[in-house]
Amino acid sequence: MRKTTTLIVAALLLAGCGHQESAQQSQIDQSFESKLEQQLLDAKPGSVIDIPAGHYSLKRGLSLRTDGVTIRGAGMDKTVLSFKGQIVGPEGLLVNANDFTIENLAIEDTMGDALKINQGKNITIHGVRVEWTGGPSSTNGAYGLYPVKTQNTLIEDSVVIGASDAGIYVGQSNNIIVRRNRAEQNVAGIEIENSVNADVYDNTATKNTGGILVFNMPNLSQAGHASRVFHNKVADNNTANFAKKGAAVASVPAGSGVVVNSNDKVEIFDNDISGSQTASIIISSYFSTNYYNTRGVAADYNPYPKGIFVYGNRIAGGGDSPDGLKLKTLKTAVYGLSGKFPDVLWDGYADPKDLVNGLPPADDRICLQDVNGVIDADGPNEYKNPSTDIKPFQCTLPKLPPVVLNPEPKV
Repeated sequence: MRKTTTLIVAALLLAGCGHQESAQQSQIDQSFESKLEQQLLDAKPGSVIDIPAGHYSLKRGLSLRTDGVTIRGAGMDKTVLSFKGQIVGPEGLLVNANDFTIENLAIEDTMGDALKINQGKNITIHGVRVEWTGGPSSTNGAYGLYPVKTQNTLIEDSVVIGASDAGIYVGQSNNIIVRRNRAEQNVAGIEIENSVNADVYDNTATKNTGGILVFNMPNLSQAGHASRVFHNKVADNNTANFAKKGAAVASVPAGSGVVVNSNDKVEIFDNDISGSQTASIIISSYFSTNYYNTRGVAADYNPYPKGIFVYGNRIAGGGDSPDGLKLKTLKTAVYGLSGKFPDVLWDGYADPKDLVNGLPPADDRICLQDVNGVIDADGPNEYKNPSTDIKPFQCTLPKLPPVVLNPEPKV
């Protein structure tokens, strides 16, 4: 009996110590949060906010409105800002500033977007990890790294896991480089939307719903064009779509490798694309997104993909188990139960105003080289007359110049 009593007393003492340590940690986190908030408020151009290694729990979203600030951690797995208990948000960090750099830290489990940068010039995101640690869920924040309406934007050597919309998203921006990142278990791994002059290269997009997306959506501040997607590894992007209902990416079929929707002048080359169960490369129009809004579509919006050049990719597997009843039925009708889609799936929508003898002008064509087939799904006629004729796609287009950031970021 004495031994049992001693064990009970010891357990109670340990529990008390646990509560005491928890309370102490909570006080430390509150002190850190208050200090960081004040540093962001007091920041001046040229300020460097160093965050030491540690796991910090924050309750409120942070914001920065001063130009020329750097936020620096000790490493993406060493300095962790956790918003798991966030009660005020929605972002983890909202930045409205120019000449901003953030590097070497992690942002976890935000209520909404993890890092949103709005209307800034000369933005550098380096070595940042964003993660929703519970895995894919529609309750996760929509965007991981989220520059919008920015100029001269570099995102590199970063990791995003679990975003319910796009892991790495750059929207309505100009002059963009996205390189050497890893996007995993997001709905869209990497998305370039309504942006001009984007280079996306040396990234790994795996286990997302769609690997890399280049989109143009209506009613936004600018139309996108001139994106190059090259030398990326796009593998096994077959995660079931977990986007919130009504999101534009909610229509992306699981098993999509690289997707171009309603965008112009897009080059896709020198990529390794494998295991995309719907299709390795999908080229589509706004009419295939099932995304319609109550405002309608602006009169100057171009819903068709134009000037798409696909060449020199290494494509393996995929196309054998497309997502959605319509695509499954189409695949079976054309290729049989044991067949598979070819490397490229086009929804078949082309601008009727541009067609001459069934083809658009030379610079607006979809040109395919080094691919194992294409299917024109005949979307305008509900897939009734699909075609596998590759001859209309045997062409070349002028190659786009590399993106040059001005000024070059200093990292």
